[in-house]
Amino acid sequence: MGGYLLKRLALLAPTVFAIILINFTLVQFVPGGPIEQIISKITVGNISTTSNITGGGDIGADVGAADALADSYGVDPELLKDLEKQFGFDKPLHERFFSMLAGYLVFDFGTSYFQDVPVLELILERLPVSMSLGLWALLLIYGVSIPLGVRKAVRDGTRFDVATSSLIFVGYAVPGFLFAIFLLVIFAGGGYFEIFPLRGLVSENWSNLSWPDKILDYLWHLCLPLIALTIGGFATLTMLTKNSFLEELGKQFVLTARSKGLNENQVLYGHVFRNAMLVVIAGFPSAFVAILFTGSLLIEIIFSIDGMGLLIYDAIIKRDYPIMFGNVYVLTLVGLFMHLVSDLIYVFVDPRIDFETR
Repeated sequence: MGGYLLKRLALLAPTVFAIILINFTLVQFVPGGPIEQIISKITVGNISTTSNITGGGDIGADVGAADALADSYGVDPELLKDLEKQFGFDKPLHERFFSMLAGYLVFDFGTSYFQDVPVLELILERLPVSMSLGLWALLLIYGVSIPLGVRKAVRDGTRFDVATSSLIFVGYAVPGFLFAIFLLVIFAGGGYFEIFPLRGLVSENWSNLSWPDKILDYLWHLCLPLIALTIGGFATLTMLTKNSFLEELGKQFVLTARSKGLNENQVLYGHVFRNAMLVVIAGFPSAFVAILFTGSLLIEIIFSIDGMGLLIYDAIIKRDYPIMFGNVYVLTLVGLFMHLVSDLIYVFVDPRIDFETR
């Protein structure tokens, strides 16, 4: 296993390099860069006029684009040159790219274009919020789906199986953001009940509360976002668990275990569970990354939660490249790390698995 881990760690650097290079290259062709955003605000307010701009999202890469922009808006060319120098667009593309990589080696992501705050500080501030939301969502989804999937496999074809399948697929069909709006309208003062708070994960006076009250306040704010985030996540994992158990229950070793006089729980959790859970474990890394960085995006917007999803969304809208690339870097590292953790869990669940022989 040690050799396999060394190989995976050795592949981290080229994988991260390729992902950052692809994203950096694509951004150069996206219209409406940060300079265009500033000029647009100066000349016509907050109205986006990027459709009239020739050139990519990186004005500093094309002097002709800068001249076209100056002619289009009647902006002083000297102002454009100052803006290019401020954002570092006066340097060649390759120089900016490798300078960015050098900073990433020491987790220096630069400073936000529009917030004038180090990107690392923003990420460290927002990451715990999204992690707490994502971890709670995963615990709830796995805590409900695995026992439910096992029970559905044991009672396959019964009324219980049909009824629970109907419920979880209805939840899967309802978009999470739509269900979040429904919860806000019904339970957060939208005209019916005012049981739960409307926004955030803690109250404004949270720092002044005692520790028991802080925990209760956090859980109180967590209820609606967590329900909205997990409502569609039960179906896939539940059916995956059920089908995995059904496949294992039909194998010869199950008949052998029952013939030896083992009860149903010993058969299910002593023999079947370990084999059936391998497929479920394989989906853990992607589920964690999806919930942490993408699945919670709309939920964070609707509930005004200052997490990573909302940070990335704002950065894309404003073309705040340091935040965009910094989050891509962190997301890539987390994703690769979680896949490595998944392989370790594979071996822990079933020691017969040996990745070094693959």
